[in-house]
Amino acid sequence: MTTAHERLRDCLARIYPPALAEEAYQGVQNLLAAATPPPAPKGDYLSERTVTLITYGDTLNAEGEPPLATLHRFCKAHLTDVLDTIHLLPHFPYSSDDGFSVIDYHAVNPTLGTWDDVNRLGADFRLMFDAVINHMSAQSEWFARFLADDPDYRGLFFTESPEVDLSAVVRPRTTPLLTPFAKADGSTVHVWTTFSADQVDLDYRQPSTLLRVLDVLLFYVAQGAQVIRLDAIAFMWKVAGSASLHLPQTHALIQAMRAVMDMYAPHVVLITETNVPHAENISYFGNGTNEAQLVYNFTLPPLLFFSLTNGTADKLCEWVNTLRTPSDQTAFFNFTASHDGIGVRPVEGILNAAELQTLIEVVEQRGGRVSYRNQSDGTRTPYELNCTYVDAIASPADPHEVQVRRFLLSQGVMLAMAGVPAVYIHSLLGSRNDLEGMARTGHNRSINRVKLSLREIEMALNTPQSFRAQIFAGYTRLIRARRANRAFHPLGAQQAHTFNGGAVFGLERTAPQGDQKVLALFNFSAVPQTVALAQAVTEDVINGQPMVSGGVALAPYEMRWLRVQG
Repeated sequence: MTTAHERLRDCLARIYPPALAEEAYQGVQNLLAAATPPPAPKGDYLSERTVTLITYGDTLNAEGEPPLATLHRFCKAHLTDVLDTIHLLPHFPYSSDDGFSVIDYHAVNPTLGTWDDVNRLGADFRLMFDAVINHMSAQSEWFARFLADDPDYRGLFFTESPEVDLSAVVRPRTTPLLTPFAKADGSTVHVWTTFSADQVDLDYRQPSTLLRVLDVLLFYVAQGAQVIRLDAIAFMWKVAGSASLHLPQTHALIQAMRAVMDMYAPHVVLITETNVPHAENISYFGNGTNEAQLVYNFTLPPLLFFSLTNGTADKLCEWVNTLRTPSDQTAFFNFTASHDGIGVRPVEGILNAAELQTLIEVVEQRGGRVSYRNQSDGTRTPYELNCTYVDAIASPADPHEVQVRRFLLSQGVMLAMAGVPAVYIHSLLGSRNDLEGMARTGHNRSINRVKLSLREIEMALNTPQSFRAQIFAGYTRLIRARRANRAFHPLGAQQAHTFNGGAVFGLERTAPQGDQKVLALFNFSAVPQTVALAQAVTEDVINGQPMVSGGVALAPYEMRWLRVQG
């Protein structure tokens, strides 16, 4: 077995010429020698008890209190026995994109709090940080010094001539790929801007850029990050005339980051965020030991949305039975909602144009929007659907009880699947589309990023008949049931089935040791269903209700997680 040092040397040799590769290797050794020892890990991440909350630092607010302290207070009061990990979306000073145009990687946004607030949160929960390392803010000091031609910052950002043919580059947006900037000497430089004119892409062709970023990652771990989300990393390496997506050097860079973490803090988990078709997405597992331990399961949100809209689970079942990871060190990061929209590229080849159009129409009927990207031929195609997952799944026109059941059913599927589940705070709290916020900012994604008053949330949760209270109570009950059963271990076996013509989705989960087994049943239809079971079951682990083997009756949009006997 190769050591992490050997893997690092190999990665660097695939990125840089020999002299630069050796320079980079020695630079890494210097970083490691100077690094602060990492904090001790908080238990085994690949466990059925691991559940992640995705949230901005200021989603919850209370007068006179830093938002990070408010978040900590809420989580400690309501979620201590529900989840163990908090994904703190970018909490650094920023200039746009709600945090994803970072001005200073080493500082906490003062409007949120301080590093002490982050550390106090990390004392009670495992922390997941964002590493926004494809790009940085055009208003950052790093970029200002680059434009000033500071020798220490030359080559830090990716420039290209506007005369070069870049038509083959895969675009996630409709904005220009190159943005002109004036340098201190009066000349103009065109900088690669994958996502917006305010987000300038780093240039990893310089080993010094990689070393700067590795220094940031080591700093994050020293500040308590035990999970690191590598944001938009599929675009990190660019070559004119190519797609500039998923290039071999990109994988080598991530493998180098994994090797460095294996040297410094082997417990740290890397998660890649690549909103692309499924086969491309899972390439970031590498060989199962050398790249990301987890990848976002981007196909699940749109495919689950389609299945509930269509009332049948056939396509979902077929796709679930294709899911594999390359080793027992890897797992899917399952989610249905995040701070972004519902990406539709991951269902390319799974849903046809008419089926995708159905989802677009549902979202637009409920006040949502569609964001597009440019194709190389100049046309635009849908990139993501901007809508809360609550409003995508639970039509406001349906009776209150039906809305709650439909939405919790969708979350129950996600929680039951093999992998590590992640719960967006607005899903947990039953938030609806923030149409006013979207109109105010002019940005589609604002529809799913509303800021909330803690006082109002507490009042809603203390009112049992409220929509928020019913979603929160049902959701936390499901999470507790998952955490209490080894059959839901991230690495446990899973097998999907459909019953009654696809109206009922079934998911068998078996603990890695084979000592526990659960059959989860989900009625995707608006009519009652009865499922005949060949297996003997003993109880519904969601509510502890004893079950009699034979036929299982499911009300519309009802689910049951059945313990299998033996």
